[in-house]
Amino acid sequence: MDKLKEIETFVEVARNGSFASAAAGQNVTPVMIGRRINHLEKRLGGKLFQRSTRKLTLTDEGKMFFELCHGLLGRLDAAERLVTDARHRATGHLIVSCPASFGRNHIAPHLDEFLAANPDVRISLNLSDHVVDLVREGYDLGIRIGATHEPNLTAIRLAPDQAVVCGTSAYFEEHGIPHTPEELAQHNCLTFNQYGGQQHGWYFKRNQQPFPIKVTGNLASNDGALLRQWAIEGLGLAWCSKWEVAAQIKSGELTTVLDDYVFADRAISAVHPRQKNLPAKTSLFIEWLKSIYSSPDYWEPST
Repeated sequence: MDKLKEIETFVEVARNGSFASAAAGQNVTPVMIGRRINHLEKRLGGKLFQRSTRKLTLTDEGKMFFELCHGLLGRLDAAERLVTDARHRATGHLIVSCPASFGRNHIAPHLDEFLAANPDVRISLNLSDHVVDLVREGYDLGIRIGATHEPNLTAIRLAPDQAVVCGTSAYFEEHGIPHTPEELAQHNCLTFNQYGGQQHGWYFKRNQQPFPIKVTGNLASNDGALLRQWAIEGLGLAWCSKWEVAAQIKSGELTTVLDDYVFADRAISAVHPRQKNLPAKTSLFIEWLKSIYSSPDYWEPST
């Protein structure tokens, strides 16, 4: 028999002073109430009630047990309310992992607005171009650029992400303009690396199908902002997200090439460990990001 149900029944009987009143409160028969109390007393090895034809009173052991159980059920109700409220009201510490450049430019500037609307939330925004293991390292949320293939995570699309290949006009004057992805073999490509390994391929599309092109260069980094700076200095070509270089493209510092081959349907995604009920602090943060990025003008540089 359910121990918690027995305790709830005992407290109800003690409060009402009769099996009949407790039965009405729990929508069961007095016989069922009696069975629960008998089973509880048998399990405890002692009498909780003194029974007579006129009234039902607690024994000394029953009084002690009532005080303990009454407090226990009160704390249980409080715990359930706390969890239920937390699901609908954003509270607690939200730990977010994000690529450095994206977090610096497209999350950090807006956090004050989210915190003003959700004053019971604290945020740790950890910036790194290293793809962290959210589950093992205890993160609530991660931001991913491009494809995500992590089976233990749920991905929510926040916004489209378009890749571009870009360089300076001075670089193109000296080295020429590549007209097909295969011609990148003749160019110095600034590549992204992780774990000390160099990125050897850039992805393009042909007949709407992805295909990799092997690229090489004399500079590599795991920092997107540094790759962009090298491209601005004319040291080579960069393959990156358009949002990383939108201002430089608009100002003319950088020029894109191979526009017909690059993917325009990549995604910026929020990922979180799989769970049935997502805490409000996480779900509201995701919806807030989506609302910001959904503006048609958001990704266009203001200067």
